[in-house]
Amino acid sequence: MTLSLNTCPALVLNADFRPLSYFPLSLWSWQRAIKAIFLNRVTVLSEYDQKVRSPSVEMALPSVISLKEYIPASRRPAFTRFNVFLRDKFTCQYCGAPGSAEQLTFDHVIPRSRGGKTEWENIVAACSSCNLQKGNRLPNECGIHPRREPREPSSHFLQNNGRSFPPNFLHKSWADYLYWDSELEVG
Repeated sequence: MTLSLNTCPALVLNADFRPLSYFPLSLWSWQRAIKAIFLNRVTVLSEYDQKVRSPSVEMALPSVISLKEYIPASRRPAFTRFNVFLRDKFTCQYCGAPGSAEQLTFDHVIPRSRGGKTEWENIVAACSSCNLQKGNRLPNECGIHPRREPREPSSHFLQNNGRSFPPNFLHKSWADYLYWDSELEVG
């Protein structure tokens, strides 16, 4: 079966063979992966059956590559809406309802109009209903309290949370490199 080239991304691993990122999963387009191979920046660990050809070269598309040089993870994750949702596991911190990035909002625990700042320690993921119900009030005024105290997460914490949200597409060649530190089934 011939695959479309656009459905052949390469899983990118750091030099320690861990994914650069779990969420979003570190993937490169086939073009970027091929360029990195020719620039001798990566090692090919696994390939698709799909091949690409030029007038002088034929090669299998890489499905898993590892960087030759280790890239240290950022110690402090970026403060973004998406990372707040990932920290809170895509769950409303008031009612516990799960939601997607499109369904969730973020809420200032101490409203900005009351001196609250837009920072890790004052922002939580919230469903629209809870956000509207809480409104411009403090938690003790409305009886709606976050389930967990909002804190700045580490990059490691976000990566671990990201493992709980696998992408829609996982190629079979990636299995040995994803969730590599999870416990193996005995049987």
